[in-house]
Amino acid sequence: MNNTKGPTSDLDTALATVGPSVKGLVENVTGGLTFTQASGYDHTVTVVGYPSSAKDNPTHRAITCTVRTKRLQRFRQMQMECGGYYGGVSGGPWIKGYDAKTRTGQVIGNLGGYNGGGNDANVDWVSYAPLFGKDAQDLYNDAANGIGPDKVKRPNPYQPPNDGPALPGSGDTWKHAKQIASGDFSNTGHSDMLVIWTDGEATLYPGDGNGGFRPERQLLAPNAAWKEAATLTAGDFTGSNQFDLMVRWNDGRMTLHADVGSNRLGSITEMAPSGSVWSHATQIAAGRFNAATFVTDLMVRWSDGELSLYTNVGAGNLGQEYKLKDPNSAWKDATLLTTGQYSGNQKWDLMVRWTSGALNNYAATTTAGLGSEQPFHGPNKTWAHSAVMTTGNYTGDSLTNDLVIRWSDGETTMYRGTRTNSLGNEQMLVPPA
Repeated sequence: MNNTKGPTSDLDTALATVGPSVKGLVENVTGGLTFTQASGYDHTVTVVGYPSSAKDNPTHRAITCTVRTKRLQRFRQMQMECGGYYGGVSGGPWIKGYDAKTRTGQVIGNLGGYNGGGNDANVDWVSYAPLFGKDAQDLYNDAANGIGPDKVKRPNPYQPPNDGPALPGSGDTWKHAKQIASGDFSNTGHSDMLVIWTDGEATLYPGDGNGGFRPERQLLAPNAAWKEAATLTAGDFTGSNQFDLMVRWNDGRMTLHADVGSNRLGSITEMAPSGSVWSHATQIAAGRFNAATFVTDLMVRWSDGELSLYTNVGAGNLGQEYKLKDPNSAWKDATLLTTGQYSGNQKWDLMVRWTSGALNNYAATTTAGLGSEQPFHGPNKTWAHSAVMTTGNYTGDSLTNDLVIRWSDGETTMYRGTRTNSLGNEQMLVPPA
């Protein structure tokens, strides 16, 4: 179970018993904490740790941080943010109601859990802890009563919690998810979610392949530059089996950020300069309409209603343009675009959400023109409030057909296994504000 990222990381707790020595009891020297079952994930705790490396801890002293916790979504674990928790801090207590004078308090968790107690990037300022529940209390009772491991009986396999939304944060937070892209950024065979926030922060939520998400990974801190991202999409334009991010900026510049999972957003190729005609590209969406293997085709809806398909797009090369629609007033109302395998084929379809809230799929779209129009529904007041739309391969059917919608109230929804003209099973990822 060492450093697992699976559900059994909820059980990353061990106990040792100590006896008296000729000098007395350990507790008389160190003080004593009370092992405590906790309910809920929002607490104020004091976290104690001892970084083992002289580089990280030159004074060889324990560190403490008193901080608020929240849930590590989809796990029975808490998380906290406080810097300095480098290697060696595993097992450190998370203490509720700590009294420094008496050195007493309630231990409700220990540093560990998912990935050994830290996120995928192994930063020092994000730490996790399994929340002590009934199984931890049973383990404590067994240890206190001298019951050996061979006599312990537990449910097997462990049943993790299945409650709660799949993504962290409230609807108030997700109102600020300005742009969302789906793609296999981590080369895992399923999609991850990349979010650009209104303050310029960029966050990656690695998918778990079952409609859930692993702990978030910050790609960029809030910054002014990325506030200028106008529209974006993800595709494997470099053909590396690791998705890239294509961005159109407010000034008309186009950039390609290669292999995001490995390079974050730092490997940049300029696709079009500032002031280019791409300033009129209202929506862009990558797909596989002509390509045989990689997602290297780019659908573009222009401000005058023209619709173009660019094939064989690569680093520094926008490929070959095919005009699917001449400039027209109707397609000016194509508010949101996304692409996917809704019809279940190797070649992808184009989905459009119109200003009226109507939702259509154009199945089997190719360089020769739009595919057959397949309505999901007509004008719809609720769907007029869909603010961001993306499609990924988030579940287990190996198809890019899981539609994700971020609504105007921040609620974020996945429609798992969306088909040609039928929305998939609805899963709430983020509750509304």
